[in-house]
Amino acid sequence: MSYSTRLDALKQRHASLESRIQDEDHRPRPDSTTLTRLKLEKLHLKEKMEKLSTLVH
Repeated sequence: MSYSTRLDALKQRHASLESRIQDEDHRPRPDSTTLTRLKLEKLHLKEKMEKLSTLVH
């Protein structure tokens, strides 16, 4: 898998996590544990994307 393809996959996953975070946050009683886990996962993906983007460009 090329760096560019991997970066695109990570971007899609990042967007999916953002959507899940928004969904959870707008529930009547958001689960703080779930929100924390999703936000941490999103942060890790962002870090991976930043590292890969330096290799792609």
